[in-house]
Amino acid sequence: VQLQASGGGLVQAGGSLRLSCAASGRTFSRYVMAWFRQAPGKEREFVGRISGSGISTYYADSVKGRFTISRDNAKLTAYLQMNNLKPEDTAVYYCAAGISYGSDPHNYPYWGQGTLVTVSS
Repeated sequence: VQLQASGGGLVQAGGSLRLSCAASGRTFSRYVMAWFRQAPGKEREFVGRISGSGISTYYADSVKGRFTISRDNAKLTAYLQMNNLKPEDTAVYYCAAGISYGSDPHNYPYWGQGTLVTVSS
């Protein structure tokens, strides 16, 4: 599966952004979709994931209650809705696909190219 992330940009603290991850391939609904982020000089960090059906989600503590992951299997797209953004959310955001759950990037063999989110204070 090929993934393409989009929707990043510059936003003020407290604002919102929605990222999209468009996938190719008819097997999209089989894949767990996850979002990761990487800030300058830091390791890639798990943000959250959603099951293939969209019923189950799981989030990192740092974003719980502010970020929401959803998906539209008919449109082959996953989303990351980010609300109440903070300067520490500034990072390149990546979507990833895999067949197993978990927060380890190695669980996800397919990756999008990343989209930059910058939150100004």
